[in-house]
Amino acid sequence: MPHKPDTPNPPPADVDPAMLTIVHYPADVLRRKAANIDADPAAIAPIVAAGEKMIQLMRDAPGIGLAAPQVGLSWRLFVADVPADDERNLDTDSAIQTATDGPEIYINPVLSRPQGDREFMEEGCLSLPGVFGDVARPPTITMAYTDRNGDRITRKATGLLARCWQHEADHLDGVLILDRMTKPDRLRIRTKLEKLENAAIK
Repeated sequence: MPHKPDTPNPPPADVDPAMLTIVHYPADVLRRKAANIDADPAAIAPIVAAGEKMIQLMRDAPGIGLAAPQVGLSWRLFVADVPADDERNLDTDSAIQTATDGPEIYINPVLSRPQGDREFMEEGCLSLPGVFGDVARPPTITMAYTDRNGDRITRKATGLLARCWQHEADHLDGVLILDRMTKPDRLRIRTKLEKLENAAIK
């Protein structure tokens, strides 16, 4: 899919969180590789403010994760709130974390050490309303990130939380679930994608 040239990304201090809204496919920002942002504790306040607005948008949608490109910001940042009682986690028997303890903000996340054979699960996306398809991902993943306090943290997750992290991290590299779906699913959603593309032209 052709991409338009990247445009300069506004610094966090110039972003008004109140103006953020979820953008839909085929918005150009969803296909851009996002940039790391300055997570120094002295500069982190506007980043956290944007993250808090993203959490609100995610909950209102509703969803369990939302990445900065989905609100028009080409930043390496995403938020998640994965409940422990989500039915997609009930079959997971593991001492590794499968849910969050409330909403979390992840700044400059880096995934590593995928573990286990890839498993298929149906995924949706707040930037692709009405589009669902099976996506294969490793069941366990490690992630390093900067939290809302400016601390660098490394954690391991499995189950739905691991899948959520991987889904949102894909957004930071301009990758959408439609790129990872099975061929039958891609064919099945073609009409829905065309409707989203036509809506963007109007």
